[in-house]
Amino acid sequence: METRKVQVTGGSTYTVSLPKDWATENDVSAGSVVEFHAEDDSLLLSPKQGEERTEGTLDVSGLEGDQLTRAVMTMYVSGFDIITLETPRVSAQQRRTVRQATQGLVGLEVIEETSERVVLQDLLDSSELSVHNAITRMRLVALTMLSDAVDALVENDDDLAHDVRERDDDVDRLWYMISRVFRSVLRDPTAASQIGLPRETCFDYQSSARQLERIADHASKIARLTLEVGDVPEDIGDGLHELREEALAVPETAMDALLEDDSDEATRLATEARSRIRPIDDSAREIDDLIHQMDSQTAQVLGLVVDSLSRTADYGGNIAESALQKAAPRP
Repeated sequence: METRKVQVTGGSTYTVSLPKDWATENDVSAGSVVEFHAEDDSLLLSPKQGEERTEGTLDVSGLEGDQLTRAVMTMYVSGFDIITLETPRVSAQQRRTVRQATQGLVGLEVIEETSERVVLQDLLDSSELSVHNAITRMRLVALTMLSDAVDALVENDDDLAHDVRERDDDVDRLWYMISRVFRSVLRDPTAASQIGLPRETCFDYQSSARQLERIADHASKIARLTLEVGDVPEDIGDGLHELREEALAVPETAMDALLEDDSDEATRLATEARSRIRPIDDSAREIDDLIHQMDSQTAQVLGLVVDSLSRTADYGGNIAESALQKAAPRP
């Protein structure tokens, strides 16, 4: 840390010098333009950002399947606007994998293909992306998935189970987009002003979006387990429905708290969400007692369903914690 004394020039203009080492490292010299970003009682200084897009190149030689998909997603989330994937010869399988990966990422498209490289570009302007709308959409899709997954299980509806699993891709797509925006906000103060949210709020939204993504994963898991069991006894089905409603109430209330602008109301809602978690453990144990009376294979599958519902409540509790932090007074 370095300190500088503020001086007055011309009788009314406050001036302060820049550290020479910082200026040199960032190519700031006489005549350069710098940007100031006001955040409450802080003032962030950064070199003037150009309009050129961030480009990244990755050698994908030997990468196939999930490894190649993960590489594309990592470059996207890291914030590269133009991604060049290079290898001595791009195989047909690699091309298919890259196209499938881009379909799961908001705004990313293939703009060039040769025998030695595939170039991807993010066609969306970050200022046009709404993190608030994205997390609201994630909430709706993830919690509806979980509700439908339990219905599919109890009603032995394989078509609904397949539909739930397909919707998991929508949640993942939004999760990657929010992660990308969040990392851009950490890296570039200008990005925070473009999306219209404080960086602390972006952090709270990103943390909560992660919890919603996990809830969607458990909904997809329940849907998969649906395909492994037949009819569920009525008493157990009623118990699972009741547990589902109790579990869903936690993230629902917690999300209301996270999106609430009034600090007192947000705190009340978040506290209410957290208070609902402990009774769910008692309900889960009651259903487990009924499940253990069934054959071992079915009992194991239904036990996993109960575990997923309990974890949903825990993830809702994590969202409530983020809501409490967002509502807390700032030092």
